[in-house]
Amino acid sequence: MEAPPAGPPGTPDGRLERWFSMAERGTNARTEVLAGVTTFLTMAYIVLVNPAILGTAGMPVASVAAATCFAAAFASILMGFVANTPLALAPGMGLNAYFSFTVVQQMGVPWPVALGCVFISGVAFLFLTLTGVRQLIVASIPQYLFAAVAGGIGLFIGFIGFKDAGIVVANPATFVALGDLKAPGAALALFGLVLIGALSVWNVRGAMLIGILATTVVGWLCGMVSVSPEPYSLDALTGTAFKLDLAGVFGLSGSHGLGLLEILFVFLFVDLFDNIGTLVAVTKRAGLMDSEGRIPRLNRILITDAAATIVGSMAGTSTVTSYVESAAGVQAGGRTGLTAVVTGVLFLATMFVAPYAQLIPLAATAPALIIVGGLMLLPLTEVKWEDPLAAIPAFLTVAMIPLTFSIANGLAFGITAHAILKIVRGTVVRKDWFLLVLALLFVARFVWMGAA
Repeated sequence: MEAPPAGPPGTPDGRLERWFSMAERGTNARTEVLAGVTTFLTMAYIVLVNPAILGTAGMPVASVAAATCFAAAFASILMGFVANTPLALAPGMGLNAYFSFTVVQQMGVPWPVALGCVFISGVAFLFLTLTGVRQLIVASIPQYLFAAVAGGIGLFIGFIGFKDAGIVVANPATFVALGDLKAPGAALALFGLVLIGALSVWNVRGAMLIGILATTVVGWLCGMVSVSPEPYSLDALTGTAFKLDLAGVFGLSGSHGLGLLEILFVFLFVDLFDNIGTLVAVTKRAGLMDSEGRIPRLNRILITDAAATIVGSMAGTSTVTSYVESAAGVQAGGRTGLTAVVTGVLFLATMFVAPYAQLIPLAATAPALIIVGGLMLLPLTEVKWEDPLAAIPAFLTVAMIPLTFSIANGLAFGITAHAILKIVRGTVVRKDWFLLVLALLFVARFVWMGAA
C-alpha cells in the first residue's frame, strides 16, 4: 500500500512524520489521531471501573479516578514517544481486583502499604528487564499458562461484577446462589448488562463507557442513586498522590512475612503475563512483528511499562499495564506511537472531571466488569485441551483463581501442576530449572499456609 504523503519538513505534520515514521508504516497524522480517539473510547471505562474497585479497599474514589487518568496519560504518552508503538496503558483489570479484594481486604494490608508493594514490583520489573532475566522467566513458563491466567482473571473479574450487582449472593448451603433480581441494584445492573451487550454487538465505539453513563442516568431518574455533586476542587486529586508507604512494606511481619513475597510475585508475574499476551496480540494485528515473530523495541516497551507502574503507584493506583483494547485503535488504522500519544492526551483531559466518578454506583460499573471478564476468556482457545499436560494445569489455573478469590493460588496450582506432570512424563530438560524452582517455592508456600 502506498504511504500517504507527509507534510513539508517544517510543518507539524512533517515533524510528526520524522518522529513517528508514519509514511514508512503506511499511515498519516489524521489516521493516527482517529485511531487514538478510538482506543480511548474503548478503554475509557477504566476511569469509572478502577475507582469503583479500589474504592472498596478504602481509597478515596475521586482521587483514584484522577490517579487513573494521570497514570494512563503518562504511560500512553511515554509509550508513544519512547517505543513508537500504538499501545495504550492504564491500571490493569485483575491486578486492581487482587490489590483490593486480596491484598487489602483478605490479607489486611493497608492500602498505602499495598501501593508501596506496587512501587517495588515496578522497580523489580525494571531491573529484570534491564538485566535480561525477563527472557528467562518468559522462556520457563509455557504459553498456555499465559492464556489460562488471562482466562482465570476474566472469570474472577466477572464474578466480582455479579457480586457487586447483587446477581450472585452468598449462600450457607451452596456457597453462592442467585440473588433477588427484583432488587433495585440487581435490576439496574441487568439493564446495564443488556445495554452494553447490545451496543457491543452493534460495534458502537465506547460501548462500555456509554453503557455505564446511561445506566447511571437511569439510576438517578429512578431514585436509585443519591446525587450530591460537590464543587470541583484540585484538592480531590491529592487524596492518593504520594501516599504509598514503603516503610510499611518492609515492616510487614508475622502473617504477612511470606505474604509480602506473594504480593510482589503476583504483581510482577501477572503484569509480565498480561504484557506479553497484549503485545503479541496488538503488534501482530498491526503488522509490526518481524519475519521471525519478534516484537520490535520490546525492551523499550517493557521499560516503559515498568516506569508506568512506578509512577502510577506514586499517583495512587494499582499496577499499570498494556491494554488489549489498543487493538481497536490498530483496527482503525493506528500503526505508530502517535496513536498512543493521542490516547494519553485524552486521558489527561479527562483527569479534570475525574472526581465526579464517585457519583457512579456499583450497579452501573458491575455490568462492565461482567462483560470485560467474558471478553478475557478468548485466550483460552489457545490451550490444547486435548493434551493432558496442558489441559490439567490450565484448568486448575482457570478454576482456582475465581474459586479461591486469589490470582496467586491460580498461578501456584497451574505452575506446580505443570512441573509435576513434566517430571512424571519424563520430559524435563535443563532449561526447565527455573520452572522447577518456582514450583518448589509454591509447594513451600502451601506448606507454610497449612502450618499457619
